[in-house]
Amino acid sequence: MSWSGDVALDVCALVCTGNRVLDDDHFVFYNNPSTPDGSVGALAAAPPDKAAIRVSFDALPARSDRLVLVAAIDPEADPHADLTGFTDARIRLLDPALTELGVLDVSDGRPGETALVLGSFRRRANGDWDFVLGGKGYPGGLVQLVEDHGIEVE
Repeated sequence: MSWSGDVALDVCALVCTGNRVLDDDHFVFYNNPSTPDGSVGALAAAPPDKAAIRVSFDALPARSDRLVLVAAIDPEADPHADLTGFTDARIRLLDPALTELGVLDVSDGRPGETALVLGSFRRRANGDWDFVLGGKGYPGGLVQLVEDHGIEVE
């Protein structure tokens, strides 16, 4: 994934049924870099990307029907930032050989928001996956976003 601007972001993935994360282990972020089955995991990004997540759609749990991609301000890097500096965002789809298969444009950030649902891949009845553009922003950051998806934050 790439974007314009200097804002420091954490890009995360949530493996869900509907709008609910399967469990805490299916929330992939800096403190949990992979799902237990390895179907989703964070990768080191290589230019032109600023963030990378590996997904094996065929290996996702059968009960999951959605993979939600989100971006959130890194409050340790800049506690006063919002998503105003998150523009021209794109998700590049690559195969295992790192050949680009396509590019998905996603919503720009907005003032006052510190987390954003970029979009979700949704499993169709025939087993194929479609991308649905997101855009819902959260002024309460990653905590508010994951609570909205069923994760309890202490």
